Amino acid sequence: QVQLVESGGGSVQAGGSLRLSCAASGLSFRVYGMGWFRQAPGKEREFVAVISWSGSSTDYADSVKGRFTISRDNAKNTVYLQMNSLKPEDTAVYYCAADLTIKPRRPPQYWGQGTQVTVSS
Repeated sequence: QVQLVESGGGSVQAGGSLRLSCAASGLSFRVYGMGWFRQAPGKEREFVAVISWSGSSTDYADSVKGRFTISRDNAKNTVYLQMNSLKPEDTAVYYCAADLTIKPRRPPQYWGQGTQVTVSS
């Protein structure tokens, strides 16, 4: 049984930082692309960031480029999202995702349960 368990969400003021973690189990983590998506109230779930299985390739939504950094530790079966210079519009539930190839507009094979991030102005 595949499990993706997010942690690290919370409330922060604008300009602050948070680091999300996603611990994966039940899959061959080293061969999976990993990603982060988010869903704000009343909006569709959207792509945030993706990292290849090796960590050598990353991609980001334009809205977070230069502020967010995705990384992974294959020894710990964990993917991270470092979020800096947070803005109120970053407020959303953040979901970890896993698939052999993460595509921004295609639902991934596996989802985590989500972690809330709230940014106040």
